[in-house]
Amino acid sequence: MASERQSQPLAMTASETATKSSTVPSSIDRTLVEKLVRIAGNPPIDIQLWDGSKCVYEDGPARNTMEFKNRSAFYDVLKSREIGFGDRYSDGSIEVHGDLVEFLCEIYESQRKANQNQSFQLKLLGNLTRKKAKDNTLDGSKSNIHHHYDLGNEFYTLWLDREAMQYTCAYFARPDYSIEQAQAAKMEHVCRKLMLKPGQSVVEAGCGWGGLARYMARNYGVKVKSYNISHEQIVYAQERAQIEGLSDQVEYIEDDYRNISGEFDVFVSVGMLEHVGKQNYQVLGSVVDRCLSKDGMALVHSIGRNVPELMSAWIEKRIFPGAYPPTIREMMDIVEPCNFSVLDIENLRLHYAETLRHWLARYNENEDKVRSMFDEQFVRAWRLYLSGSIAAFLVGSLQLFQMVFTRGSNNDVPRTREHLYPMSDQI
Repeated sequence: MASERQSQPLAMTASETATKSSTVPSSIDRTLVEKLVRIAGNPPIDIQLWDGSKCVYEDGPARNTMEFKNRSAFYDVLKSREIGFGDRYSDGSIEVHGDLVEFLCEIYESQRKANQNQSFQLKLLGNLTRKKAKDNTLDGSKSNIHHHYDLGNEFYTLWLDREAMQYTCAYFARPDYSIEQAQAAKMEHVCRKLMLKPGQSVVEAGCGWGGLARYMARNYGVKVKSYNISHEQIVYAQERAQIEGLSDQVEYIEDDYRNISGEFDVFVSVGMLEHVGKQNYQVLGSVVDRCLSKDGMALVHSIGRNVPELMSAWIEKRIFPGAYPPTIREMMDIVEPCNFSVLDIENLRLHYAETLRHWLARYNENEDKVRSMFDEQFVRAWRLYLSGSIAAFLVGSLQLFQMVFTRGSNNDVPRTREHLYPMSDQI
């Protein structure tokens, strides 16, 4: 049985690595390293200091090592753990030797266990003292979305699927699917859940690069209006619709979801709820209520959590400002005030971990191109973001919910799941 790290002191060993700095860690430095490790829940990792010496895991040798290349990097992590680690990994002052995803899984799992022992008051204080990104008002949402999605279509084409540019969880109905096949399967899965029929009208809130709208129009004969506030994505989507001969069926509108007007048979939102902000869930629900027909169907697909928690401080600050992954209970603020009936909730957590593995592999293959577009710090930051996301889904810090709902009075609803899994799929 493995020993409990928090109950045993760290063993210090001399490293064979050549001294990397003339500044030798002091006894205070080493004491603070031990404190940092305890706060992190004693993850099974080794820590290498800036002089080459190591603080090793008791049951070692550990599979992964975190190297602090200078004292200031260590103190930044000590002062602001998530942001300090993210920023210093990005600028190269921290290096991870081993498998980055596995390393982050070990950190997240140990931290989760440590947090379970943390008092509710301390958790609340941590959330209250977090510096917030811009609120998801009309102006705030546009600024937050611009920060992430308007980096340039060329960047995203390097590592997303080549068919539909889907930047949301794919569906690996078979484990040997390529990312293109899995994203097509995801779009088909969504369409089946909504039970689309030719001639129906669909409104989409947050369309990304427009792949789902085009899939619906091409394969189900529906007409789609898609709203999005990312200019780069709208331009790309409009060009693709024209090339594919779907401009008469799909209309891409550069506007906020709150300005959706008209009546539709179907409402769909895939990957936008994370950017809505939980204070706006009832607003989103009222938008669905005013635009959905009497017997209409709706689907919301979102990253989520099992328990309420803010997004990673580093991801919110550097990658995804304004993002918040809701719990299922929080998502009920969309449906309950308008008396919508939830028909189905599915968790695709492991599908998202697999999706991200495909993205990361392509990202790594195109690292030199990314570096030429931005710089080395950007390359490392996005590697950390994609790797950290894989780890978060693997350890269960993040979930992926698909929720289907309709009006409470709608009796034209399926009584089985045959529309999702017809017998022909099982042959």
